[in-house]
Amino acid sequence: MTHGAVITREYGIPSVVGMDNATKLIKDGQSVLINGTEGYV
Repeated sequence: MTHGAVITREYGIPSVVGMDNATKLIKDGQSVLINGTEGYV
């Protein structure tokens, strides 16, 4: 299986990867804005 970051790079799809403590910072049901082009959440 290939890591998602490799797929997004190969296909030129914007993505955000490697966000430290994401499961602790983002609460269940919380809305988040993700900008893959600029790489922020």
